[in-house]
Parts: sequence; C-alpha cells; structure tokens
Amino acid sequence: MTITIVDAKLYIPPARSKAVARPRLLERLNEGLQGKLTILSAAAGYGKTTLASEWLSVCGRRAAWLSLDEGDNDPARFLTYLFAACRSIGVNIGEGVFAVLQSPQPPPAESLLTTLLNEIASVSEPSILVLDDYHVITAEPVNQAVAFLLEHLPPQMHLVIATREDPALPLPRLRVRHQLTELRAADLRFNAAEAAEFLGGVMGLALSAEDVRLLESRTEGWIAGLQLAALSMQGRNDTTSFIQSFTGSHKFVLDYLIEEVLQQQPASIQAFLQFTSVLDKMCGPLCDAVLGKDSEGASRSTGQRTLEYLEHANLFLIPLDNERRWYRYHHLFADLLRERLNQGLYPPEGGEEKSVSELHLRASQWYEDNGFELEAFHHAAAAGDTRRAARLTEGEGMPLLFRGAVTPVLNWLQSLPEEELAAIPSLWVMYASALLMTGRLSSVEQKLQAAEQALHDAVLDEKTRDLIGHIASIRAMLAVSKHQADPIVAESRRALEYLHPDNLAVRAAAAWTLGYAYQLQGEQGLAGAAYNEALSVSKRIGHVMITIMATLGRGNIQEAENRLPDAAGNYLQVLEWAGDPPLPVACEAHLGLARIYYEWNEWDTAMMHGQQSILLAGQFEDSDREVAGKVLLAKLKLARGAVSEAAAILEQADDFARQRQYWTQIPHIAAVQVPVMLHQGNLEAAAILAEQHGLPLSLAKVNLALGDAAAALAVLEPVLRQTAVKGRHDERLKGMILYAAALYKCGDKSGAAHALADAMRTAEPGGCIRSFADEGPEAERLLRGSEVPGEMLDYRRKLLAAFAAETPETLEILTSSQTGASRHHIRTDQPLFEKLSRRELEILQLIAQGLSNREIGDRMFLALSTVKGYNRNIFDKLQVSRRTEAIARARMLGLL
Repeated sequence: MTITIVDAKLYIPPARSKAVARPRLLERLNEGLQGKLTILSAAAGYGKTTLASEWLSVCGRRAAWLSLDEGDNDPARFLTYLFAACRSIGVNIGEGVFAVLQSPQPPPAESLLTTLLNEIASVSEPSILVLDDYHVITAEPVNQAVAFLLEHLPPQMHLVIATREDPALPLPRLRVRHQLTELRAADLRFNAAEAAEFLGGVMGLALSAEDVRLLESRTEGWIAGLQLAALSMQGRNDTTSFIQSFTGSHKFVLDYLIEEVLQQQPASIQAFLQFTSVLDKMCGPLCDAVLGKDSEGASRSTGQRTLEYLEHANLFLIPLDNERRWYRYHHLFADLLRERLNQGLYPPEGGEEKSVSELHLRASQWYEDNGFELEAFHHAAAAGDTRRAARLTEGEGMPLLFRGAVTPVLNWLQSLPEEELAAIPSLWVMYASALLMTGRLSSVEQKLQAAEQALHDAVLDEKTRDLIGHIASIRAMLAVSKHQADPIVAESRRALEYLHPDNLAVRAAAAWTLGYAYQLQGEQGLAGAAYNEALSVSKRIGHVMITIMATLGRGNIQEAENRLPDAAGNYLQVLEWAGDPPLPVACEAHLGLARIYYEWNEWDTAMMHGQQSILLAGQFEDSDREVAGKVLLAKLKLARGAVSEAAAILEQADDFARQRQYWTQIPHIAAVQVPVMLHQGNLEAAAILAEQHGLPLSLAKVNLALGDAAAALAVLEPVLRQTAVKGRHDERLKGMILYAAALYKCGDKSGAAHALADAMRTAEPGGCIRSFADEGPEAERLLRGSEVPGEMLDYRRKLLAAFAAETPETLEILTSSQTGASRHHIRTDQPLFEKLSRRELEILQLIAQGLSNREIGDRMFLALSTVKGYNRNIFDKLQVSRRTEAIARARMLGLL
C-alpha cells in the first residue's frame, strides 16, 4: 500500500502577527527541555497549538511537527509521517526507510524506530518534535510506538504532545523521574492581564478594566470563549450589558461547544453530561442518585467512573479537591448543557427522559440524606417544591437563616408569589427575619402584618403560638434598632411567653433583646445575665447571629466597666465570626474597637476601625450606626487638632440624624460638639448646647473653661453618685477626672490628689489614656502638680507622655501626614518597616476587590497555600491581623 505524504500535516503553524505574549508559559516550556516530554493537555480552545508554534518560533531549536488525524491510528501510516516530519531535523533522516514502510510486511515498529533514534542521535543540534492533536490516537500499537520512542529518546531531542485528553503513555513513570512537564487548562487559561491584551490588542475591543475582569471571570480564562465573546461583540455599542449576560447559550459558543465537544462523545456520555448539569458540584454517588442508578454494593459507582473518564478526556471538568471526589463543570460548558436540558434536547439513552424538576428533587433528597441541608434546600427550590424547601429552611430546630444562609433563603423567598407565601404563614415570618438580618428594616413590619393576616383564622395550636412568638421577637429586634427600651421589653416578654420551649434559636434572640433593653435602662447586671443566657444557648445550637449580638452586648458592658482588654477580645472574636467579607453587624465590633483604641491613644488603629465601621454601617437600610461611626471619627480628628474637620463631620452627622429621625444620636453628637466649640473659643454656645441636651460632663467642662470650678463641682457631684449606683465606670471615670481638676482649680490640692488617685486606680487596669488627655491643660496641670501613690508613678509618666505628644508642633506634623503631605509615612509612631513586594501589592488589590483566597489563586495561578502565605506576609508588614484591617491600613498608607 502506497502512503501519499500530505505536506500540510508537517507544517509548523506560523506565529501570529497579533498574539498575546505569554512569557510565564514560555519559561515553563523552556524549563521542560531538561526532561523528555512536555504535555499540553486541555479541552478544545485553550490555545495549545498556538502556544506550541509561538514557542518554536522563539526557542532557537530545530523543530519537527506532525498534526495527527484519525487515519494515523494505522501504525504504518503513523510511522511514515513520523519519519517524514523528522526530516526537518536532518535531511537524511529516514532515507531508505520509506520503501520498507510501504512493503506488504514491514519490519516491527521497534526496529524502524531504533533506526530513527540512531539517526536523530547523529544530529548534534538539539531539536523538538511536536505531535499535535494526539487525542485522536486510540490504537494501542501507535501508543506503544510512541512509548518506545520516549523511552529511548536521545538527550538532544525533546517531545511535545498537544492533546485534549491524557495519552495512554507511561506518564506516572516520567513524572516520578522528573522527565515530564505538564501544562493543563489551569495553566493555559488567560489571566486578567493576558485577557486584557487579547481583547484589546488582538480583537481590537475598547473595554473597561471591569468589563475585561468580568469577561475573564465568565469564561474562566478559556481562550476560545474569550474569542467567541469578542466576535459576538463586534459592532455592539453596549458591550457591558452583553458581557453581563454572556453565557454558554450564546450562538458562537453554543455552536463551538456542540460541534467540538458534545457531539464527539457517545450518547451515554452526552446524557450523563446533560442530566448532571443541574448540579453545581458533583461526586460519583450524587451523580448516580440524580441519574436514578443504584451504586450500593459496587466497589466504585458508575458516576465516579464516568467522572474519572471525563477528567481524563479533559471535558471541561474541574476537580474541587485533591482526592478527585468532587468536581464541577466549566461555567460556559455548564451553561450549554443546562440550556439544552431546559429546551428538552435530551440525548438518546435507552429512550429515557428526565424532567429538570425530577433531577433537582433527586439531588435534593441525596443531599438531605447525606447531611447537606443547604444544598438540599437549593435543589428543592430549583425544583419548585415550595413545601419541601420551606421544611428544609426550618432545619432541625435551627433554621438555615441562622446558620449563615441568609442570602440564598431571601432570594428564594423574593421569587415566590404572594399566594404561595400566604399558604405557608411561616414563610412570611422567615421573610421578615431574613430582611431584618440583612439590614433592610423598612420592609420587615409589612411582612409581619402579612403573616398575622395569614394566621388570622388559624387554630391556636403549638405551631401557631410559636409563630406568634417569633413575630414578637422580630418586633423586639426592630425596637432595638430604634433603642426603645419599653417596646423591646414588652415584645421580648411576649415572645418568650408564646415561643415553643424547643424553639431555642428564637428564644435566644428574645433573651438577647431583653438584655439590650436592660442595658438601655442602665441595669448592667440584668443585661449581663441576659446576654450570658443568650450566649449559652446560641453557642450550643450554633446560632451565629445571636452569638455575635450577645458577644457584642457583653463587650459593651465590659467597656462600661472599663475592662477594655476584655471588651476588645470580645469585639475581635465577633470579627472572626462575622466572616470575610463581613456581615454588616460587624460594624458594631469595629466601632467598639475604634472606641477602645482611641482610649488607648492608638490613633491609627482607632481610625482604621472607625472607617471600617462606617463602611459596613452603610450597608444597613435604616440604622443609626453610620452616625455613631461619624461621631467617633470627629473625636479622632479633634484629638489630632483637626478642629474644623471635626466640626464639619459633626454638622453632617447632625443633619443626617435629624433627617432620618435618629433622635437618640443627637445628644452623642452634641457631646463632641461641645469640646469642638471650646477649642474654637465659643464658650457661650458650648454652654447652651450642654444645657439643652442635658450633658452634665460637658457642662462641667464648659464651667472649667469659664473658670467657674465651683459650678463644675456642683454639676459633677450628683453625676458621680448616679454613675456609682448604675455601675457606669466609664462615665464615672470621666467625672472623677473632671472632679479632681475642679478641686485642684479651687485650691484643694489634697482633695484633688485624693480624687486623682482614685481616678488613676480606676483607669489604669483598662489602660485608659484619652479620658485624661481629652481634658487638656486642666488635666495636665493636675497630673503634674498633684502627689500620686508610688504604684501610680509609671502610669502618670505614661499619661504625661501622651500630653507631651500633643504639642502644637507634633499635631501639625501628624495632621499634615493625614492630609497627603507624607502619605507613605502616615503611621509616624509605627511606620511600615518593610515594603510590600510587587506580587504582594497585586494580591492586596485583589483582597480589596473582595476576592476569596481561592479566587485569588485562580486569578494569579497560585496554589491556595501560596496565597495564604502571601496573606501572612502582607498582614505582618501592615501590622494587622485581618483582611478588613489590611484594606483600611493600606488605604491610609496610599497603597490602594
């Protein structure tokens, strides 16, 4: 048989005039020349052939190229083309062998290959042989021939195989011997920079950085996907809208995936792909359950074997763990499969058809049976089985809402028509609870009233009573947001009366709201007991939100008792529980830490937490927490001598509070406006403001500024009595300092020294500094002129050092550094001792964009452990311990 050589199979594809530079991959390929084999293994459209041809054009080695097709499964034809390709390495290679290959009974392949290998070895120059599209080779004799070639390959030749699936070659042995270099889909996909260069430089599209990022994310760096998207955008004006809607159902992508991938598979594999596309992630037994196959008793499930085949075949299957147990499909491929499934384009598999709802219900049942309640809920909702989904959200005594699944449950509830919600009144209550937890307070009462209307004619059984109790608990929460003690107490007690004894989750919430009411009423002991009760229950049942709220409450009480290290520990614990990115409620922990670090005179850390608190508080629909954060921000500005900035912030906060009717915040704003006015010399206005809002400590400050120490003493004496009774040690401390200063100004140095010693003993365990420093020259004169006990001398030196650091010159330097005169040295007391590397800055930017560690690893082609290592370095250099702190610190340093 005569084999005619088709020269086109031997041509090296020319390097493209417009191509994306990929130095990171070229470097990997160059490093691989130390071994025998390089594998480029990925699905269609990942640029394997393009990369290989680009590399050959720049690597400086002689090269041979063979583009394989199905006809090359004939051993004689394969060897003929192999010899022909190698002639580009040495013109005499294979001379005289072609006639032998055409004979009716050619010699054994090993004999012919030995001749080829000897002739290659005689060529001194190094060379590369590329076998492209190797996935078409299924014949065992051809695989054996290539394995023999690899085993005896001369050191001056390197073999490259480009394939859509791993070849049947001894790869494990080569891997162990470090003779194998592997570039797979995760390596070949475009990163963000490469995607930007491709879309702009190659495809000629003018896209924003955000559009490029989104498209790169949608395609997961799949080069063909990016190209198909770019072709679809040619001539479009609104490219952003197109990118946001781009899926695997777009015509170009659809046609490509169907022709190049799906239709190349057997009918049974096509069926498996489409029916399992309802799963966001999959494992073998789950696939068996969805397909209705019984894998019990089998050593390996049918589903597991199929998943392993799909991974081996590079069919857009991505492993999710090192054990190769859980997988997912590439997003665009999954889109295609789901589109065909939803259109009823079922692949033939014994004539069996399965509805999408049936597939989701089977998945839901498997997940529930295996303890994955959230996933079971997802599939029940997707199946449209409202009652099953409702049962799953309620959980076994602990609703999914309270276990961190607020967003998916809320999204589902928002998708339901009102008649379905009315048919199951508990859904209205769940809806209200979800809105409350996400800070969308204005719509909560409407949902509660809808629940009550649905319950109007219901029998007052245990379930109905429990729902009534839950409604009362939510109303108590609403009253908490308005700081209304009496309604909180009334609704909390009603909740505890009606709630079922086993409904521990909501009973814990009612205990917490009762504790908050007690705290508002100044009953610190009762509040602490209620918080501890709520915390005990919530921790036991895993109620994350009430655990957070009760811990915050306990931290508030510890602050009031001047146990600042204990309070800080609780707030930091809340930040851990609040997640990353954090729940909006984390704003309260940041605010508490800002207050504490302010008291400790650690200005930068206080500022960082204050800014983060304001940022998170802005996510609430109707809450005064943003105002509280701005009041603290004004105090921080004032402490650094930025009086006009502080005044502007307070004016803005006051306008905002009055507009939103946050009346409880008005006195807190006024309490900081008074010292601002004192700094401005506006004593009369400060006195009026203090009187108007009933601020005795502020009025005492004004009296001291006016030189009327006797009036200050008259105001302070009842305050000290009241705060002692109420256990408000923080307010009492401020009063004690002012009282000592007033006595000193009256000439009673003995009484002043005694009062000062009491204040210092109260303040020293908590490390308080600003309580003294904020009183300015009066407190400094008191500290310098009074005798203090010997054990307080070190503490006095520390306090006086804080005053010394606030000379006008020092404040001017600190203030200018905050306004940009020296942005890279903002923390003058704690500078950035070691600069961040370029890679660390890149990762910091991605952290600031909200990407998870895994997403950063995918974006930058780094292992998860490597990303975590970079995070540790970044945190160490920034002197922080959390992502949120790192972002805030980096912004202050001008790094973002």
